[in-house]
Amino acid sequence: MRKTRLLTLSALFLLIFNFGQAQDNPQLDAFQFRNVGPNRGGRVTAVMGVESQPSTFYMGATGGGVWKTDDYGNSWENISDGYFSTPSIGAISVYQKKPDIIYVGTGSDGLRSNVITGKGMYKSTDAGKTWEFIGLKETGQIGAVEIHPNNPDVVFVAAIGNAFGRNTERGIFRTKDGGKNWDKVLYHSDSVGFSDLEFAPDDPNTIYAGAWRAERKPWDIISGSMEGGVYKSTDGGETWKKLTNGLPNGLIGKIDFAVSPANPNRVYANIEAGDNKGGLYRSDDRGASWEFVSDNSNLTNRPFYYTNIYANPKNADVVYNSALRFIKSSDGGKTWRGVSTPHSDNHDIWINPNDTSIWVQGNDGGANVTINNGKTWSTQLNQPTAELYQVDIDDQEPYWLYAGQQDNATLAVPSLPTGSNDFPIFNLGGCETGPAVPKPGNSDVVYSNCKGNFGVYDKRTGQEMQYSVGAMNIYGHDGDKLKFRFQRVAPITVSPHNPDVVYHGSQYLHKTTDNGKTWEIISPDLTAFDPTKQVSAGRPITRDVTGEEYFSTIYSIQESRIQPGLIWVGANDGPVHVTRDGGKNWTNVTPNMPKDGRVDSVEPSPHNPAKAYVTVLRYQLDDYRPYIYKTEDYGKTWELITKGIPNDYPVRVVREDPAKEGLLFAGTEFGLFMSMNDGKDWVTFQNNLPVTPITDLKIYKNDIAMSTMGRGFWILDNITSLYNMEAAVKADAFLFKPKDTYRFRYRGGRGVPQYPNSAVAIDYYLNDTDEEVQLDIINEEGRIVKSFTSGRPAPVENLEVDMATGFSMPPPSSGLSKDKGLNRFSWNMRNAGGWDANPRRSYQGFGPMVSTGEFTVKLKVGDKVLTEKFTLSLDPRATLVTDADVKEQERVALLLQDFSTDVDRLLISVTEAREALDNSLNKEKLSKKEQEKKDKLEALYYRIVTPPGTYMQGMLQSQLGYLNGMLSRADQAPGQDVYERLEELKAEYNAIKKALEELK
Repeated sequence: MRKTRLLTLSALFLLIFNFGQAQDNPQLDAFQFRNVGPNRGGRVTAVMGVESQPSTFYMGATGGGVWKTDDYGNSWENISDGYFSTPSIGAISVYQKKPDIIYVGTGSDGLRSNVITGKGMYKSTDAGKTWEFIGLKETGQIGAVEIHPNNPDVVFVAAIGNAFGRNTERGIFRTKDGGKNWDKVLYHSDSVGFSDLEFAPDDPNTIYAGAWRAERKPWDIISGSMEGGVYKSTDGGETWKKLTNGLPNGLIGKIDFAVSPANPNRVYANIEAGDNKGGLYRSDDRGASWEFVSDNSNLTNRPFYYTNIYANPKNADVVYNSALRFIKSSDGGKTWRGVSTPHSDNHDIWINPNDTSIWVQGNDGGANVTINNGKTWSTQLNQPTAELYQVDIDDQEPYWLYAGQQDNATLAVPSLPTGSNDFPIFNLGGCETGPAVPKPGNSDVVYSNCKGNFGVYDKRTGQEMQYSVGAMNIYGHDGDKLKFRFQRVAPITVSPHNPDVVYHGSQYLHKTTDNGKTWEIISPDLTAFDPTKQVSAGRPITRDVTGEEYFSTIYSIQESRIQPGLIWVGANDGPVHVTRDGGKNWTNVTPNMPKDGRVDSVEPSPHNPAKAYVTVLRYQLDDYRPYIYKTEDYGKTWELITKGIPNDYPVRVVREDPAKEGLLFAGTEFGLFMSMNDGKDWVTFQNNLPVTPITDLKIYKNDIAMSTMGRGFWILDNITSLYNMEAAVKADAFLFKPKDTYRFRYRGGRGVPQYPNSAVAIDYYLNDTDEEVQLDIINEEGRIVKSFTSGRPAPVENLEVDMATGFSMPPPSSGLSKDKGLNRFSWNMRNAGGWDANPRRSYQGFGPMVSTGEFTVKLKVGDKVLTEKFTLSLDPRATLVTDADVKEQERVALLLQDFSTDVDRLLISVTEAREALDNSLNKEKLSKKEQEKKDKLEALYYRIVTPPGTYMQGMLQSQLGYLNGMLSRADQAPGQDVYERLEELKAEYNAIKKALEELK
């Protein structure tokens, strides 16, 4: 029976989605993701400016794509979304003689373990408005792009190559036709690429290039070899010579060059090298000979990650180096001093040669601009490019999202505006790696991690208590020498059955029930522990043991939410284990799969205790294939379920919807995928989501909340319509049950964070789009509070009255979609607006907010009528107001709206009387009686309308507007003064009306 059901769902899935296309199915375009921040920059390794446009700069984020500013960094706009197939940027080059021409090389040259692979070269001829892919897709990481200064069709690319394995698509590439064709003009081998290249400023036929052997493994960093070194061409790349005179002759790692137009004969080379020969080398004869001018340790600090040198374009003695610190030399590289930047971990700089006080600089906190030589900088709090490792969610309403941000700190952001607390919270204990896990039932307590160091943070005091397992600084140790091996992104999970039970993973599973004061080991070593992979990371030149490469550690932990004590654990070297008795007994249930892969996520099914999913990440082993495994027998057998996911899309996380069994979502290195048949088939579910790695996702209260490695947090609100898609696609029209909604009062915004207007989402599916569509919202008294249509409604002067209910029936407003597929309509929870003198605007505006209670949605499609119910509830944070209060508030607000109509009509009557009198009078000579009538009409007019002038006394219309504003700003019971003032205004209205009648 179950098999037949799955086959039916599979056929349905094929009906809904077109598997022959990589793009999303337009029938689900109504689902739109929104970015909720944080609006705090992430790592930037490439920057560039425009000489002739000093306010214009570009930045390339390592997971966020290409961004542009034209106001000195006061605001940034992404310009690569929709064009680039990877968000990882390695180099940006602008053709300065015609700056509309831009070339971008993808694949960052800062080879961290989480580096995202590049996918070739892109070109724009309209200053970044549109882009064209121009090849070199397999080159991996690109370290530099240089455009011939006199011919924008001649471009050179330094390709580092695949960061995680060997490939022949590396070396120095050249195009002579703007990217249509590429020639590999310098190649060493399939393991040695080129980190940088530079033209001589006075002769683009003279080119310097740095050969670099670089490779990452999950357990190691390789940077350098005997084959590295400096190469030079004097014939535009046709031939090359390796330079040796005065340069290191042993192990050579990453190299970066700088040449100033002020002295083209001088070449700087910052070189990672063995035998204490690493540092800055200088040639004053175009590379014929070299002098070792500085071994300052900041120059070659973590060279695989940094190594960037830059010479001032107007003074060859002034040199800048980007590394952990940003440093400057004014004597040709001999001595150095620090220059303050908004963030440490510096990567790139560009200085405008027309005004060398103007720079753009990139670091791990984003990009920043200075117009005064670095004395002050533009902000980094305007770049939503955060690299986040995970997402956890608290149980507040609205809920908040938590994570660790690479290169910054742990943080939390609200999913919706939260009044006085509507801002991100930074530094929730732990550090950049996270996670930050709020305690269920008390979100003021956050369990945080910093590279294996466990802490308990209290939001109320801003203090973090430290309870690290083993109480040991793990930096600098070989993995096999550690008592407890914690990876820098060590997982923390709270039991879904007891908020006091917290799990934490080294090679063992640790458990605490007292907020970390004491820990219990409840497992054996749950890793594969290959001794050959317990090495000191950083070979053969620069040691780099920061915990990032600790292998054989637990990477993912989840306890079943439907069966206490059923815990699944995955390690970063491959094994999957399960216990069904809270850790007393463990079973190795590793799928039959290639070894050493990182079990990035484990997902116990929220519907079936025997079912679970795991994702395995192997791109760091040069295997980019997707791996999702499913078991339905507690891990005895596994099935690979990746059909529909491209073969070069590594999968980081998979989750099953808690409300719909078999509805799965998978976060991959390049976007989101969905399965509606328990993994039998997958389709991309990207819509407006940018291409970036989805590191984690949670489904909470029918929303999808995601963390990304380069674009912050994203939310897809209200996916309940997916639960009934099977019935919808079979019907001509289908109305989904709206989600019960809180009656929040806030205004949304288009910037970041992106907050929608407070509304009820009403979803309906149309297969037949020929019929007109109408949507009515009906309250529990049977009154239509608002109506909408797909057509253009006829103008209405006065409301009709429904004889069955006795209520007036507002005419429908336009704006209802009738596109084929899923349509989402957002109702703002307001009554129909009031009367207007213009019939087309009459009853079309925003009326008072409705009160709480049960509502009915009635959808009319031709002759077909569909209905569903939903509930509006009071803001759960409200403590000073009741349902009865807001019901009375709505009643009085509607009275005020009707009274406003009466006042507006009275004003028209006065105006018409004035105009009629003016038309009948001899303007040159008025009788005393006529003048008296005119004066009285004038006085009546200005009893309704405030007279012109400064700070004039507000009259009837103004006073009524003030009263309405006083009543409608917040959820509240009307104050006694509202009733009293309303009666006073009614008395004034009646007096004016009576006086007008007496003048007729």
